[in-house]
Amino acid sequence: MMYATSQAASGFARPWFALTVAFALHVLDEATTGFLDVYNPTVTAMRARYAWFPMPTFGYREWLMGLIAGVAVCVALTPVAAQGARWLRPLAWFYALIMFFNGVGHTVFSIFGRTVASVTFARPAPGFYSSPFLFFGSVWLILRLRKTVPGAPARVTAV
Repeated sequence: MMYATSQAASGFARPWFALTVAFALHVLDEATTGFLDVYNPTVTAMRARYAWFPMPTFGYREWLMGLIAGVAVCVALTPVAAQGARWLRPLAWFYALIMFFNGVGHTVFSIFGRTVASVTFARPAPGFYSSPFLFFGSVWLILRLRKTVPGAPARVTAV
């Protein structure tokens, strides 16, 4: 039997949720491996070199609570992703790209053992162990977003 289906109608909830689980694991990874001991000195060094550098420094509690809130919002948006809501798509692209580069960054920093010349650390970098999950979750979400383009012609599939 042949019938037309629209992948846009099926949404992007599974890769969205998978990336959110990877994000939660990454927060745990960073929180338990001293991420802020690398992040804050890196931001300070970047500000010293580039006055316009926009990243803030954080205390542990505010950083962790902010990330937990971010994970909670992403979990709460999973049903919206399941519906394939158009307004969520730009946010989903942003989310996927940020997490992709986050995962790549932790891997690159682990290879070099530093973020900037003045901030070195024992390898691997804090947050490295969960980086592959960020990478694969973000790639899955990107691929799903590309397959579920709103207004794209319906695909005919065989059953």
